[in-house]
Amino acid sequence: MTRSSFLRHCSACGLQITSTSPTSIEKASGETVKLDCQFTLSAEDSGPLDIEWSLQPSDNQKEEKVVIVYSGDRAFEHYYEPLKGRVHFNSPDPKNGDASMNIMGLKATDTGTYQCKVKKVPGISSRKFLLTVMVRPSKPRCYAEGQTHAGKDMVLRCSSVEGTQPLQYIWERTTGNKLLPPLAVLDPVGGTMSLRNATEAASGTYKCIAKNRVGTGECLVEVNITQPPNNAGVIAAVVICILLFLILLALLLFCFCRARNKKKYEKEIAYEIREDVPPPKSRVSTARSFTSVGSQRSSLGSMSPSNLHEYTKPQYDKIPSEEYEKPPSHAPIPPPSRMAGPNLSRMGAIAVMVPAQNRDGSIV
Repeated sequence: MTRSSFLRHCSACGLQITSTSPTSIEKASGETVKLDCQFTLSAEDSGPLDIEWSLQPSDNQKEEKVVIVYSGDRAFEHYYEPLKGRVHFNSPDPKNGDASMNIMGLKATDTGTYQCKVKKVPGISSRKFLLTVMVRPSKPRCYAEGQTHAGKDMVLRCSSVEGTQPLQYIWERTTGNKLLPPLAVLDPVGGTMSLRNATEAASGTYKCIAKNRVGTGECLVEVNITQPPNNAGVIAAVVICILLFLILLALLLFCFCRARNKKKYEKEIAYEIREDVPPPKSRVSTARSFTSVGSQRSSLGSMSPSNLHEYTKPQYDKIPSEEYEKPPSHAPIPPPSRMAGPNLSRMGAIAVMVPAQNRDGSIV
């Protein structure tokens, strides 16, 4: 049934809202939406015309919010502060049958259920709309995780910070044959693409597309698969460096020990030399030695040759002649023990000068 036929059939039906547009609307943020509310009047509707748009609460315990009103041939558009300056009637004169409302610059907070109520006593009618304001996906961020060496596994990740769920992620290849690697595993919800046992043929540029019902966002990531480095050469270089370090350490220890032993040996030699050096004589012992020597010299100086003869001859007369006639013994005469002068000085000995004599007893 067309709108004109419906009007002819219901000419006596009273006030009616005749819009047939969908009551569930999805829009992207930033867009403009028109909530259609067309109505017809009957001859019986004689009272003043009142049009009211309200935002229905999601919780039954809350009151509805009046958004815009037409009453007394005037429009009042500043009832609801969050929509102030962004809402108005679609027609400059709603009494002609167009009570539709336009909302500009949609925001995610504008989501809700809106009701159009037209009243002209005795007639009254209303219609509800479910408006869903969705946010487009923001520009996603693409990056690669894992080693970029042939034979290794790596993961390409894509994520969008903003965007009304559900978000879907799609991966495409923009270079080469534009086909994804045969071993690629895609996760359209998590936004990942896993490259298992990657080869150099997987190198190239990949594009990720994040999309929902109201928009898309995309980003690019570069993948460069290379051959792994020569691990044997690296290991050999490490081993050589370790050996050189050990050799250097051993050389340093050897030089240190040698210098230490040399210093110790020099200390021992210096100590032995100090032991052989006689200590300095004290003044008392020196004076005593000079007194002793002087007395001996005075006694020897007082001897005359005659006195010396008398002094020495009886001593030789007492020696038996048999001793001179006795043949010499063949037994070796032990050498007299000799003691070093410094050692005698340490033992407390005093040096005495004894005059030498001939066999006949005369002083030399």
